[in-house]
Amino acid sequence: MRSTTVFFLSAVLLLVSRFGAFAQTNPQNKRPEKYPYLLYLPKEYATKKDDYPLVIYLHGGSQKGQDLNKLKTYGLPYLVDKGRDFNFIIASPQCPDGKFWSTDNWFDSLYTDLKMKYRIDPKRVYLTGISMGGYGVWQTAVAYPDKFAAIVPLCGGCDDSTQICRIKHIPVWTFHGTADDVISISETERLVRRLEECKGQVKFTRLEKEGHGIQYLFENQAIYDWLLKQHKK
Repeated sequence: MRSTTVFFLSAVLLLVSRFGAFAQTNPQNKRPEKYPYLLYLPKEYATKKDDYPLVIYLHGGSQKGQDLNKLKTYGLPYLVDKGRDFNFIIASPQCPDGKFWSTDNWFDSLYTDLKMKYRIDPKRVYLTGISMGGYGVWQTAVAYPDKFAAIVPLCGGCDDSTQICRIKHIPVWTFHGTADDVISISETERLVRRLEECKGQVKFTRLEKEGHGIQYLFENQAIYDWLLKQHKK
């Protein structure tokens, strides 16, 4: 009887400690901060009255700072800068120097601003990012599990994988190179494994012999076709 009680108390303490850790890192518990962002609107946005899907793109660590032009080095801002057209709105915030995507509550301010200014379909809001931005995708989705229709994190991870089942209802397509020597593929593997254990909707593409530089994937139309098929219920 005593051993059962000790086991029960240990389990409760473990759950409390995990929830406490998440509560401390959860951006919703922090003061909202406004991050500057690049915005892309589809060509027909001005002539149509439709609501549009929104893709939020999170950059990697080398693009932090106070110069939005740095975001055009690769990823969605790069493609937009080169003239590629998309049939969805794109918001690309910039994380300040010395911070990570989990440092501040940037999402509430960004999403509120976008909803006020633009015609956004709340059932088709998506999140993607790479490297540090890949971490940001996982962490932001866990913090706001009711906001996203789908997420696509590239070569990222999540500091608190104990909370990953909060997004088991969100379709996930994640990518990671097996030869990545910056962020180990094990970071993605453990999240995928936990999501599979809690019957999450996860699709994992292992890129054999690929390293960390997988930003070319943002040129793949198949990713956006998959995203836009996902609608929040």
